[in-house]
Amino acid sequence: MKLFVGNLPFSITEDALHDEFAAQGSVISTKIITDRDTGRSRGFGFVEMASLKDGQAAISGLNGREMDGRQLAVSQAKPQENRGGRDRY
Repeated sequence: MKLFVGNLPFSITEDALHDEFAAQGSVISTKIITDRDTGRSRGFGFVEMASLKDGQAAISGLNGREMDGRQLAVSQAKPQENRGGRDRY
């Protein structure tokens, strides 16, 4: 189950994010989204959990939890929509 994680502290690393979610279940992957130009975190990312059960445990256990002064927003990720980007031509 792929999860969206919003309102992340800008200082968090993918390893720290992995460790936080691993306490709720098996983590397959983590990805913090960064700004293309600066490389700085954009404050959100994605965590892929091994099962639906693990994903639901992570949502109930971490949604609203405070991390470094920020309240996490954890929910099931929605499929990425095609917003028409640079590759239109």
